[in-house]
Parts: sequence; structure tokens; C-alpha cells
Amino acid sequence: MKFNPILSSLIAIAAMTTPTIMFGAAADLNACCTPADKDQPKVGGNLGNQSYSALNQINRSNISNLGAAWMTSMSEAAVTTPTPGPGAARSGQQTTPIVVDGVIYLDTPAGGVAAVDGATGAVKWKWQPTTADSGFGTNGTRRGVSVGDGKVFTLAAGGRVVALDKNTGAQVWVSQPRGPGDATLGGIAKGATVYHDGMVYIGTNDGNRGSAFAVKSSDGSIVWSFYGGAEPGRVVTDVNGVTTDAGATWGPLQANGLSCAVTGGVTPWIHGSIDPELGMAYYTFGNVRSCGSSQDGQQRPGDNLFGNSVVALDLKTGAYKWHFQSIRHDIWDMDNVHPPVLADVNVNGQQRKALYYGSKSAMTFVLDRTNGKSITGVVEKGRPQDSRQHTPATQKFPAQGMWLPECVVWERLGTDNIPGDPWRGVPNYNGYQPDASGNLVYNDTNYLDVDKPYVTYPSDYGANHRKGCMYDPHFDYPVLSTTTQNGGADWSNHGYSPRTNLVYIPYGVANVAHYRSAGSNGLRALGEYQTGGVVALNASTNEVVWRNHLGLDAAHGQSPLITAGDVLFVGQPDGMFYALDAVDGKTLWRFQTNGDVEGGAVTYTIGSTQYVAVLGQGDKLWAFKLGGSYKTATGSSEAPTPAPFVVRRAVSGSAVEGSTVNNTVYLARANQTTDTAASADSIATNGMSPTHMRVPVGTTVTFLNPGSAQFPVAPNTKVHCATQFFEGLFNPKLAPGESFQYKFTKEGEYFYNDCTDPRPTGKIVAYHEPQDMPGALQFVPNILNLRPANGVFTSVQGLVTAMFKVPAGYTLDGSVQLKTPLSTTLFPAVTAKMTSDGKTLIATFDKALIDNNLPMGDAVPVTVTANFMNGGAQKQLSSTANVRVVK
Repeated sequence: MKFNPILSSLIAIAAMTTPTIMFGAAADLNACCTPADKDQPKVGGNLGNQSYSALNQINRSNISNLGAAWMTSMSEAAVTTPTPGPGAARSGQQTTPIVVDGVIYLDTPAGGVAAVDGATGAVKWKWQPTTADSGFGTNGTRRGVSVGDGKVFTLAAGGRVVALDKNTGAQVWVSQPRGPGDATLGGIAKGATVYHDGMVYIGTNDGNRGSAFAVKSSDGSIVWSFYGGAEPGRVVTDVNGVTTDAGATWGPLQANGLSCAVTGGVTPWIHGSIDPELGMAYYTFGNVRSCGSSQDGQQRPGDNLFGNSVVALDLKTGAYKWHFQSIRHDIWDMDNVHPPVLADVNVNGQQRKALYYGSKSAMTFVLDRTNGKSITGVVEKGRPQDSRQHTPATQKFPAQGMWLPECVVWERLGTDNIPGDPWRGVPNYNGYQPDASGNLVYNDTNYLDVDKPYVTYPSDYGANHRKGCMYDPHFDYPVLSTTTQNGGADWSNHGYSPRTNLVYIPYGVANVAHYRSAGSNGLRALGEYQTGGVVALNASTNEVVWRNHLGLDAAHGQSPLITAGDVLFVGQPDGMFYALDAVDGKTLWRFQTNGDVEGGAVTYTIGSTQYVAVLGQGDKLWAFKLGGSYKTATGSSEAPTPAPFVVRRAVSGSAVEGSTVNNTVYLARANQTTDTAASADSIATNGMSPTHMRVPVGTTVTFLNPGSAQFPVAPNTKVHCATQFFEGLFNPKLAPGESFQYKFTKEGEYFYNDCTDPRPTGKIVAYHEPQDMPGALQFVPNILNLRPANGVFTSVQGLVTAMFKVPAGYTLDGSVQLKTPLSTTLFPAVTAKMTSDGKTLIATFDKALIDNNLPMGDAVPVTVTANFMNGGAQKQLSSTANVRVVK
């Protein structure tokens, strides 16, 4: 992928010069908000988690000249300590690297730690403990290390904190911290460590009860701990003099004599922020998940402190200072746990010590970090109530509102509306069903009728039913709402630039259905699109300035890096690494790393050169610099494009060829054989049989609501639907024993669900069996010149032209694509048209998209496929030509 071609040629000219690096003294981590510069010594850049660097050699004017400098596989690098040994190919890690004195420190895919020369990519050492040599192994998922006191601090299996020698990787000490009375502190495994002034600050993840704690950097002995779930009798008084009986916010004790707080989770599973001047550490504590589940609040009436709260603690003692709870009595798993961003900003003419807090809820609260009070205003909004769930009458919202829509968008179904609004809801949820024109309208008789005696609505809600808005309550049946589960910002770091005075938030969009028995943290509606991007807020007013909807989830570790060059770097799950304009959000540059980018980037200088580094696929560490001309084995700088990213929530079950089941789908049944009462009228997500059917284009599929003829003992007894979305091609409502047929005339994937309960969802994939046309394809010219004009990958530009001879009677019907040897992704044509005589298809393809997916060689096979209409049916023609590829 290349530099945005719409930018002017003046930028390309400017790219050929290298400005002088501007930076002051290295950030010493003695102040919250000193920008990182030649190094980036902490995950989040500095103690205030601003993810900002004062470096500006790489900037908006020369970003087109940014190229790869080197790439190193962290898994394949040899282990050097404790026991030397070979590496082993492995992928998947969520770490954000840090840099100290030109050396990059990061977690490896296997959960170890490595030190890498920032100029060359050479691995200096790699630590990978085993039970044989250390008595313990590693944790799988890690999100960053810290450096201080001559050591690197990480976490390992068994709840261990480990200090390594910064220069050699040798183990200095290993500790297993415990709480008062030898109590567990929670899961010590994933979160990034934070070093400051002789102490290491850590947050726990998972487990029955979570805590934030600190240990001495000299020996790992525990200094203090603070539990997120307040036990009975826990009374706190904040710096404003307000006293709160936090332990009383969990309801009565359970039959076993314990409070729900001691099994409530409430973990600070992302690292905190530090303000040394104020002597405070700030931790965000997550959702409540005890006494039932994270979706069930029946047994824990009350606000459930300190769930979904940011808590300020004394740096040296862990003593409580203040808290701000963003969500009372959470039954949605909306844990707001992103690392708080600290900044000194001007608000209404006054310099304020601000803290920016928010996450999955798509809200950002701007607080005074000295006392926890709001700076830009908070409003209490009435929310629908379910008396069984003890839901609070109001919830907090920023006065400026959310930065994503507050409610699901119930958008019209139609072939002309694909993919549609990013926040569109899947039909049939919440009673929204398509009318004859495909409009999703509320049907007052629906599967949620059983809730009506228990649910009430505030006068300003605007409806007497659940619209799919933030904090809509639920009970035993699914209620779709925004922006939960992997929506909002979840756990990506946020960022702040003092140059633009903007706060940057990566986000994801995924409406989620909640109900008490929902697994994990709710059901993301099957068939729903996954999208996301980056939003920027004015730090002084908390108002949205711009949004770049990149198209894929950016809420899960895709943390931004902002520089004084006014460039924002951020990765995506499809392996793409982007550079955006930090001022207006426009895309400036992009690079394919070949794997999910699940962490943030880092920037640093060595000598007179600024570098940017990021981990792709949790394994490949890429570094970039101006004029970088590193080449992979294929001769291109970029890695091949990975397999197509799945952007719609998959149905359960493996694909079944339609011919094996008589091209018939049974509605509301998990299979086509079991004849028991428990199998009838299924409301499970796999309650379509088969859930995933593949058929050739032109096949007629039967949708059957099986009755007594199919199941004599336990037939379905209810009406069921096959509501196709989002194209809206069919929506039969079938009584038991009734069937409906639909002929799939074009390729594609067609999701459908049930109106009786929206959870049962199926998918029909209509595919082509391509007709091969040997000799029909040629490229003009037959030599594909993919050499970068100036040595940097961004200068591979232009079009490749293909000519495809077409049989008589074939009319182009779209979907002209190119297949390359190095990727399973198909690349769409830039232009495609038939010659005036209808005998030849002329298609062009972007060199910038395909050069990293073609190997060099004299006879490289390249295939073009295209869909045509012939005899009233869609057909696919395919042809392959061998071309010479030079790089």
C-alpha cells in the first residue's frame, strides 16, 4: 500500500530533503507531561500516557518518503537467556515497544522479552524462561514492559513480576506479590508495567478480585495494593472531603457470608498514569462480573464501587485520594479501562490539570486530576429501567455527549444500501422488523414482550420500547445496543498532542446484544459489520473535531502515536499501518505489515535519524525512516497482503455443501435429525440447519419451518422467519410445515435471521465455478515494472493493464479482480470496460496494491476473474497469463 495519490506533487518534492531533528533533553519520566523525544521510555510515551513525541524529522511534508529500514522476526530470533536455544516461528502479541538509548524493548510472541538495536534490527538479547531453567514459564498475552534502575520489568506465569538486566536480559529478581493476609492480588499477567522513581506500578487482569499495586524496583517486594471491589466496611473520604461507604454499594452479603465485591473482578487490566508533582497514580478499574455474570445485576444492587471507575491513589502508599465512576451498576461489560491521559490544557482562559477518561462507552470525561471533579461538565440522563436488574435511574454523560452515536441506527434494507451506516442494526433485534419497503420499523408484538411488566422508560427517552441506546436494560432475551463489547475505545491507548490540542481516540463499532446468560461480554450480532477508526476531540471543550472511519476495528490495542511533525501513526487488524494528518485526520500514507497490528508504534532517534517502529502480526518488528529502502524476499518493501479480513460476524458451524442437504435449510433447528422437545423452536445462535451453506450460483434453496412431517415427536410450533440482511432480498414468515424457495443468481454471502428470536442466524454463500479461458488474457505490456522510482516503496505507482477476450453473448456484470501468487486476497480493478464490439474486457489494476503480492521472475502467473451475464445467469470467466515482473 502506498502514499495517498491525491496529495500534491509539491509534497513529493519536499520528501527528498531531510529536515534537522528538533528535540530537547530526553524525557526523564519525572513529570507527567514532558513529551518523549529521542527515546520513548514508556508504553504511552510518558507518565501521562500522551503517546506523543516531540520529534519532527518525519512530518506531513515528507511522509511520502517514509520507507522501511529493517524488519526482524521476534519469534525466530534465537533465545539467549536463561538457556540459549533456537527461536520458533510464532505470531500474536499485543505489546507496544519502548525505546531507551536507541534500544527497543518489547514482549515477544511467546511472552518473553527482547532487546533490539533500533538502528539495525539486530537482536541484542532475548529472554525466554522455562520451568526447567527458571521454575516458571511466560504469560502468553503481554502489553508492554518498562525500563528503569538498570532493569527491564515484565510479568511471567504464576503471578510473577520479573526484573531483567537491561544490558544482558539476565534475571535479576523474581517475585510473587501477595496482598494483605497473603490474599491474591488478581491475575498478574497482561498489563504493561510502569516504572517511576524506584517503584514498579502494575495492574491485574481477570480473576475474582483485581487490584492495582506497586513493588520496589530493587527487589520486587510489595509496597502497597488497592482492590477495585470495595469490601464491606470500606469507607473512603476523598480530597474534597466527601465520604463514601464504598463497601455498602454491593448490596447484602450472599448466603456464604461474602460480599459480591470479593468475587467481582473490577480489575485495572491496563496500565495507569502517574503525576509525580501531585504524587498521584491513576488507575481505571473495569467491569463487575460476580454473583451471576457481567450481564446479571440481580444479586448486587447498588453502584458497585469501584467498578467502572478511575481512582487516584497516593504514589508512595496507595492511599485513596478520589474516584470518578463513569457507569453505575454495570450490567453491560462496559469497562472503561483505557490508560488515563494527563495533560495541562487551557480551558476558558485557565490552565487546568486535566485527566481524560472513557472507553467502550464512547464517552470521554474531562476531569481535574487534582480532585476528580469535571472540567467540561457532566449531565445525568434518565435511562430505561428493569426492576429485576436494579438498574440505576440515571447514568453519567459528558455535557458534550458521546463521540459515537448513542443509539443503534435502524437502517433500511436494500441492495443499494450496502454496507450502509457503520452503526446499523441487524433486523429483528429489539422488535425492529422490515416492512414491505425494507424499512426497519418497530413491531409492538415481538420476542421482548415478556419484559414489558418490568421495564419503564423516562419521559425524555422518546419511545416506550428499547431503541438500542446506551444503557438499555436487558434480562433473559437479547437487547441490541451500542457501543458495547468491542465497540467504543475498549483498551487501546489514547493520545494527546500539545501542538494541536487534540485528544486522539481509536475506536471500534460493534453493536452488541446483552442478556443474562450471554457468554463472555455479550453477543455481537451475527452478520454485523465490524468497523472502526480514529476520532479527535478538542482537549479544551471535549467536542469532536474530526473522525477518520478507517473501516476496521481500532479499539483493541491499535494505539496512536502522535508526533510534533503533526503525523498520527496507527495500525489496523488487516496488517495496515497508517499515517494520518494529526490536524485534520486525512490519510497520508500506509504500509502493509502482513499481520494484525495489536499494539502501538514508537518513535526515536539514533544519531541524526528519526525512526518509527511497530510490531505486525505480534511478531514482525518493522522500523521505518525517511528514504528507507528495505526489501523483503519478494523484492518489495511491503509484506504480502494477508488473507481477506472477516468484516462480518461469522455464523457458527463449518460450511456445508448445499447438495448434501438437498439445498434445504431448517429454520429454528440446530440440526436436521434430532427429534426432541429441547430441539424444537431453537433460539440458539446455531438454530439454523445448516448455519453455513455453500451453493453454486443459480441454485434454488428451500427454507423450511419443519413440522410434524419432519419431526413427528417434537415439531416446531411457532412461526419462524428467514429475514435476509442487509440486502433485504427475502423475508418469509413460515408456519410449521411451510417452506419458501429463493434462487441465488449472483455470487455473495447472504445472511438471514429469525423474527421469533433474532439469535438463530444462517448464511448462504453463493459461489462461482469459474470457466477457465486459456489464452484469453494478456497484459500490455507483458513486463510489469514495479521498481520504485526513487528507491522508496511509495514511488511504485501507476496502472497495470489487462486485456481479456470474452466469448460472444457475455455482458460484463462487475467484480473484475486480479489474483496474485503471494496472497489469497483478490484485488479489484481500478477501471473495467468492454470494447465497443463487446469482444474484449480492458481492466486496469493499481501497481501500489499488487507489487508486494507478486514475486520477481520471468514467468509469474497472474489471474484475472470477471463476472458476466449470459443466458440470464451470472457466470464467472477466468484466465491466467505469465508475465515478467521486475523490481
